[in-house]
Amino acid sequence: MKTIGMIGGMSWESTTSYYSALNHGIQTALGGFHSAKIAMVSVDFAEIEMLQHQGRWDDTAEILLQAAQSVEAAGADFFMICTNTMHKVADQVEAAVSIPLLHIADATAEKLVEDGITRVGLLGTRFTMEQDFYKSRLTNKYGIEVVTPDDQQMDTVHNIIYQELCLGEINLSSRKAYEEVIDSLAVQGAQAVILGCTEIALLIQQEHTKIPLYDTTDIHAAKAVKVALD
Repeated sequence: MKTIGMIGGMSWESTTSYYSALNHGIQTALGGFHSAKIAMVSVDFAEIEMLQHQGRWDDTAEILLQAAQSVEAAGADFFMICTNTMHKVADQVEAAVSIPLLHIADATAEKLVEDGITRVGLLGTRFTMEQDFYKSRLTNKYGIEVVTPDDQQMDTVHNIIYQELCLGEINLSSRKAYEEVIDSLAVQGAQAVILGCTEIALLIQQEHTKIPLYDTTDIHAAKAVKVALD
């Protein structure tokens, strides 16, 4: 079994979901007392969040590349950045180490292609929905067309993530707001919706909507289990 490198803490609420999914995946595959071999560095999200909103992405990259070097030194065979938004600096982080990065957008896109999805809605932080680093990877590498919420809806989705979900708050009114945004993406022709922030699945699950949802946390973790056992 390979050792999985995890860069977590962004936020720790979703990192717990990752840790659970990785260990459940290994135990399901191997049975008995088996669990995942993990080397993890968990960063202080307060530092990351401040730098994100100040547009200081190179500084966030420096924090994550140091974390990547630490998990490599701890024996990780490959590593994961356990958040969608921080894949904005994925190339800089991966370049700082000799072990490969398991990219969250690649894992998600592979699943979409497998399921025949060619037009998908994207929910996430405003950085992920608005900027090109995530959407262009889906389109240019996998031929998947991406649709996003309008500007006001982006504000709603983004604010709920940072003001509630990252703090462990789950509100029914926010779930309803997300359901309305998802419905609007379906009207735009989305065949499915990516939950492109690792906290979103804490709020909304498949039972809350008819359109297929792709939880990037689960997909990313499942791919890591497969790579660890290959």
